[in-house]
Amino acid sequence: MTGPSLEELDTELEAELDDLSDDVDDDEDAELSDGDPALELVLGEGDADAAADWQERALCAQTDPESFFPEKGGSTREAKRVCMSCEVRVPCLEYALANDERFGIWGGLSERERRRVKRRAV
Repeated sequence: MTGPSLEELDTELEAELDDLSDDVDDDEDAELSDGDPALELVLGEGDADAAADWQERALCAQTDPESFFPEKGGSTREAKRVCMSCEVRVPCLEYALANDERFGIWGGLSERERRRVKRRAV
């Protein structure tokens, strides 16, 4: 049995991130539940060429990087809003999960949110 396609994950993740964007709180990360599509992402090794391709198209490459790496307790709202409209949100999140990115907002999720995704996916 195969898992959901990347397009299905993208659609589900987009809906989930839209829901999260409605509830973005400057002081706390959003809670993820067992049914979240982000939990179904395949955690694998990242491909360097593919990473370079999506990174060039990422909206965050055109914005202030400081908003994606806020100081502890700082707002993640602006970065997450950028992610909501980014066409490469899914590959970005997959890259962050596969490469154990520990800092910043990747694919619309904070480090804490990505740790939750990883724990539930294992």
